[in-house]
Amino acid sequence: MLLSLIKIIAFIVIVTALTYGAMQLMTVDGGAIISVAGVEMTLSPLQLVFGFVALVVLVWLFLKLMAFLIATYHFLNGDETAISRYFDRNRERKGFEALSEGMMALASGEGHLALTKAQRAKKYLNAPELTTLLTAQAAEMTGDKRQAEESYKALLESGQTRFVGVRGLMKQKLLAGDTDTAMALAKKAFALKPKHEETQDVLLKLQAEKEDWAGARETLGAKLKAGNLPRDVHKRRDAVLALSEAKDIMEDGQSIEAREAAINANRLSPDLIPAAVMAARGYIAQDKPKYASRVLSKAWGAQPHPDLAAAFAEIAPNETATARLKRFVTLTKQNPDNPETKMLLAELHIAAEDFPAAKRALGDLVNDDPTSRGLTLMAAIERGSGADDAVVRGWLTRALTAPRGAQWICDNCQHIHTEWAPVCANCASFDTLGWKRPPAGEVAMPVGTEMLPLIVGQSPATDVVVVEDDANADVPEAEIVEEAK
Repeated sequence: MLLSLIKIIAFIVIVTALTYGAMQLMTVDGGAIISVAGVEMTLSPLQLVFGFVALVVLVWLFLKLMAFLIATYHFLNGDETAISRYFDRNRERKGFEALSEGMMALASGEGHLALTKAQRAKKYLNAPELTTLLTAQAAEMTGDKRQAEESYKALLESGQTRFVGVRGLMKQKLLAGDTDTAMALAKKAFALKPKHEETQDVLLKLQAEKEDWAGARETLGAKLKAGNLPRDVHKRRDAVLALSEAKDIMEDGQSIEAREAAINANRLSPDLIPAAVMAARGYIAQDKPKYASRVLSKAWGAQPHPDLAAAFAEIAPNETATARLKRFVTLTKQNPDNPETKMLLAELHIAAEDFPAAKRALGDLVNDDPTSRGLTLMAAIERGSGADDAVVRGWLTRALTAPRGAQWICDNCQHIHTEWAPVCANCASFDTLGWKRPPAGEVAMPVGTEMLPLIVGQSPATDVVVVEDDANADVPEAEIVEEAK
């Protein structure tokens, strides 16, 4: 509507300007005398202008006639398409102009204009691979899903544009939430172009969401071969997939295969905490405690974690507290300034009822970096040392409002997980979970302190006595201690 109004106004302005110019020329005195073959013609300024325009038109018609005569000459000499090419040349020019204008409109975000230009280009050009693609992308921009899908389906008919069609349909299905169809299309696109990075990423993400670990490992290998993934990143992510595959095997009850898969995952990435824990437990099941100790020690050196300490305790579940304290030196001598190492050492001394040593192990951690777990351990130390109930209760009260410490957090969306997973439960990103502190104000369940009963080597009911030997202690205190354990 607005465009039509602008055209009408522009037409009126042009006609008015031409009329005004003609009237001005009519008032000009003088003229031009043209002599041809003894014949003289006197032309006024207005006649002279019209004559010049007529001459330009005649020259243009002459050139067109000459081009047609040349095409006819070539046709008579055996070129059967010469005349058709002459008439098609103008159509192609208009078609390519419309196509270029449509691409510019698409790049500038004018979807409706691009769609109009695509239809015009389709009218003049016999190049469906170009005009259909422009139509599909313009329809996507305008939100016309039906036309976009029809256009992408039309691109499937040509081998030259089949990949573009499959990729376009895949994106349509992803937007619609049809992940099953999208995954089938991603596999087809991957088969057509195995080195296409975007297709590899989409397929890998979908395979991880569907827990197709074997397929995901193949896709990951293709990314490495294509040079789309650094070797160290590939090694880490392959370990994550191998670990996930091992967990599935374990759920199926194939314990031997699960152990082998877990050990393989640990070899691929020794610092992957869940893989180290699972591999260590596999070695324990095979009665290979030295191998289990070596795996856990190496992982602890990379990043201390409560799960590693719990698995290390499982190597000798029936040992005395003193013997366990001595054996755990393999871990505690590494990263001695790490809060996890300090808290582990404090737990070991509490189990051995050496409360002064436990307090020295914590050091200034409860003041410099207070966490719920560290403060609860301090309450246990005070209780074991014979402090008043008010002192113990004070530490436990602080533990209620203290930060929970490091958690499994997605690097992409910052979602907190209670346990490690290969895929984020919130944003479905693959291999984005890291063991780190949550943002301020986040609340998550405590982890790691449940290993205290395991280190002590007693039942939970007996362990309560360590920090709650007063029969008159308040109920909330007992609940907090139970939670910490």
